[in-house]
Amino acid sequence: MRTKQFKSESKKLMDMMINSIYTHKEIFLRELISNASDALDKLYFKSLTDSNVGIAADEFQIEIVIDKEARTLKIIDNGCGMTEDELDKNLGTIAKSGSFNFKQENDKIDNVDIIGQFGVGFYSAFMVSDKVTVESLAYGEKEAFCWESEGAEGYTVSPCDKTGVGTTVTLHIKENTEDEKYDEFLDQYKISALVKKYSDYIRHPIKMAFTTKEPVPNDDKDAPTEYKDVTEIRTLNSMVPLWKKSKTELKDEDYNNFYKDKFYDYNDPARVIHYKTEGQATYDALLYIPKQPPFDYYTKEFEKGLQLYSKGVLIMNKCADLLPDYFSFVKGLVDSEDLSLNISREMLQHDSQLKLIAKTIEKKIKNELEKMLKDDREAYEAFFKAFGVQLKFGVYNDYGMHKDVLKDLLIFRTSKEKKYATLKEYVENMKEGQDTVYYACGETDEKIEMLPQTDAVKEKGYEILYLTENVDEFALMMLGEYDGKKFMNICDDKLELDSEDEKKALETENEANKAMLDLMKEAVGDKINAVRFTNKLKKHPVCITSEGGISLEMEKTLNSMPGAADNKVKAQLVLEINASHPIAEKLKTLFKDDSETLKKYSKLLYDEACLIGGAGVPDPVEHSNLVCELMTNGI
Repeated sequence: MRTKQFKSESKKLMDMMINSIYTHKEIFLRELISNASDALDKLYFKSLTDSNVGIAADEFQIEIVIDKEARTLKIIDNGCGMTEDELDKNLGTIAKSGSFNFKQENDKIDNVDIIGQFGVGFYSAFMVSDKVTVESLAYGEKEAFCWESEGAEGYTVSPCDKTGVGTTVTLHIKENTEDEKYDEFLDQYKISALVKKYSDYIRHPIKMAFTTKEPVPNDDKDAPTEYKDVTEIRTLNSMVPLWKKSKTELKDEDYNNFYKDKFYDYNDPARVIHYKTEGQATYDALLYIPKQPPFDYYTKEFEKGLQLYSKGVLIMNKCADLLPDYFSFVKGLVDSEDLSLNISREMLQHDSQLKLIAKTIEKKIKNELEKMLKDDREAYEAFFKAFGVQLKFGVYNDYGMHKDVLKDLLIFRTSKEKKYATLKEYVENMKEGQDTVYYACGETDEKIEMLPQTDAVKEKGYEILYLTENVDEFALMMLGEYDGKKFMNICDDKLELDSEDEKKALETENEANKAMLDLMKEAVGDKINAVRFTNKLKKHPVCITSEGGISLEMEKTLNSMPGAADNKVKAQLVLEINASHPIAEKLKTLFKDDSETLKKYSKLLYDEACLIGGAGVPDPVEHSNLVCELMTNGI
């Protein structure tokens, strides 16, 4: 027996790794199974050129053995094994990688995946065990050796009696503590679940004996039932990833069942994206566009991301860097040939391969959505009702950096038959000579229909986009224009529908009644910036419009946000009066004969304009008193 000490830097690295690198102790099983799979791959490769190996391809396997009484967990493989020197080199120096060296030496070999690296991953075993024993007989050798360690203080290497080529790793599981329940790693169902979670797609079978109790047959019905232990060997992993199969092998049912089982959805997905790339970044991707968002999608608790695999081994359950926020609803996975099994979350953030993969994924998702929009409009509209808000936030966020990616995916209901239209469709259907895309904001289509300005714009033959989500107007403002056509809120004071002659006549009317309009503005107070006559209303007497960049709907949205109470935003409002409505003449008469009553009328008209515009009455008590005074005194 030879006793050796780890180098001082190895001791520090082990301590750092156990306490920092791996936050989930269960990861140890993934690491040890990956190492066993590597050993099997190496011997399998050897068997292709060496007929003396004597193991058929279907005989390679990994076995897991649990002994609760002895508190041991064994991972056994019949792979290439390790010599005394290899045990010393690969397990005696943390981060020394036998698998890495093998891959370097055989870089041109196809169809041999070396997943793990003996070294850092192997030492994760010490997170759950107080002693680790590795017994190994290397292929072509006659003598087996045992490596044993109880932690950072050192290890021993000595001959042992192991028969059969391969390696047996025995973990002596720690006793439970107040904070940690290590017994779970001696439970056959827990171990089975961990294999399914992390190593389901290892190419070799992972087997484990399951012991269950069955009743012993007894003719005496009154006798108590006796049970016997029955042992059954089960294969825990499926071995062949669905995403590694050719699309021609798979049916819609295969994709749908995998999706519902893997991502816990009751519905089939709306779309499936399955592809493989080779070249700068080699990876398989299986992506799903859901029909409905999960219950927590629009909450802070929701965590976006795709599952990230390295050659069939799960290395991250939700890799957020693979999806932009505006496509955060996408579920699925990526299996990369180019990522190390031991890569950390911090390293991933700076990994050029991952960034390249993420860019390709973004294009694939966009292309699939465009295809759905073109080929299955009904399905796309259903998708947009579920996730359209996220796309519109994507246009607005990051100062509009992604607006060109998303603008053609946006759809809005319009005044034309209340159907959805893309911005491109709106522009293509524009009236000859029209240079503006008109839109209106409101809680519902019905309330937008009631806006006084709606009638005037529709009468001119212009289609109106109906914006009913809080983010809608912000998204359009960030777009600025589409195909050279600027966006215009029909409630903006800059809305121009008059001819030149009508404009001049209106200017004359406002100038002639300036004193009256100023008095009305004074009566309403600082709630508005101005009062003026307009020609844009047909049957309606008044309306509210806004000046500047903040509309009435934007004011409501911004002031409803958390923290807005101390810094409220105010739209610059204008009270506009229909110059052709009988109320205009009534106001002029009151200005001559009864200015105090005119002031009361001004407040009532402002309140009515706010009601019609969806803003609500600012002072309901004052409004009620004025109405009652009108009813009793006939003002």
